[in-house]
Amino acid sequence: MKNVTLKQIAEALNISITTVSKALKDYPDVSKDTKQKVLALAENLNYIPNSSAVNLRTQQTKIIGVIVPTTVHHFFATVIKGIIKAAKKKNYLVILMQSEEDDMQEKKSVDLLLSKGVDGILISLSNNTRDFNHLEKIKNHDIPLVLFDKISKITKCSKVVINDQKAAYDAVAYLIQKGYKRIAHFRGDLNPQVSIDRFLGYKKALLDNNIEFDPSLVYICNNNDDFNDGYESAKKLIEIHKSNVDAIFAITDMVAIGALKYFNDNNIKIPDDVAIIGFSNWFMSSVITPSLTTVDQPGFEMGKKAFKLLYEEIKHKDKKIVHKTIELETRLIIRNST
Repeated sequence: MKNVTLKQIAEALNISITTVSKALKDYPDVSKDTKQKVLALAENLNYIPNSSAVNLRTQQTKIIGVIVPTTVHHFFATVIKGIIKAAKKKNYLVILMQSEEDDMQEKKSVDLLLSKGVDGILISLSNNTRDFNHLEKIKNHDIPLVLFDKISKITKCSKVVINDQKAAYDAVAYLIQKGYKRIAHFRGDLNPQVSIDRFLGYKKALLDNNIEFDPSLVYICNNNDDFNDGYESAKKLIEIHKSNVDAIFAITDMVAIGALKYFNDNNIKIPDDVAIIGFSNWFMSSVITPSLTTVDQPGFEMGKKAFKLLYEEIKHKDKKIVHKTIELETRLIIRNST
């Protein structure tokens, strides 16, 4: 079945194409009676606006692309909600892509979004992204780009982040203030900037408080399975250090929850024997036993801010853009695990 055109609706109602177009867009200079007739006939004929024609006139698709490492992680789910809510207010649709922590998949997603002619792209990089040519490709296509959470510091574009190093520092400093001295760190992979910064914050908090940094207390969680990474790291920690560790700072809540499960399974008391702090303030962190002390990461706000930055760059695309970096505040949520 061929698409119904504005011309066909206009001829059927014996009015101009311009009037039909205005009626469908609810222009105030078209009478209510005419609008009702146009809308009724358009619905009856299953009329669908020609988006290609609209795009040619406005040079915009009113669509943005979003690439995240995963959609099931609580933090990214809240970021996505923030993006979609903000986009909806500006009548933008969102194409959501998932890299699954695979840099090749991330690059393919960029190519697909560029082929769809999106107005702008938001990306949180995968843990395995080590070169950033695909980000430069976006910029070379004159498409606005905003990075959030997991970013490239060398890519010149707008960004929305938290101060991961400070957040980690504050979490570890809190443990030290509570009297804990032998603090392990279950960190992320060696590559992602968030993993690097949280490790640096952990290390600095120790050194600033005259506690020697012990690399044997740092465990890398890089299997993209946070819960099992946490469980297995806790098992190794106890096998090697036994009772010589009194606290853990974990890179995510799920890593922390995996560790907590191991301790519960082996009758290791939390926080009496080992205290644990997570990162992100996932819903589960407040309902497990014991409840998990964690760093609250404002995902929803990050999503809204990221879209707002992108929208401003789309709107002023023909002008020289001054890239901005927005840093959102975090806070430590104290619960029973410490």
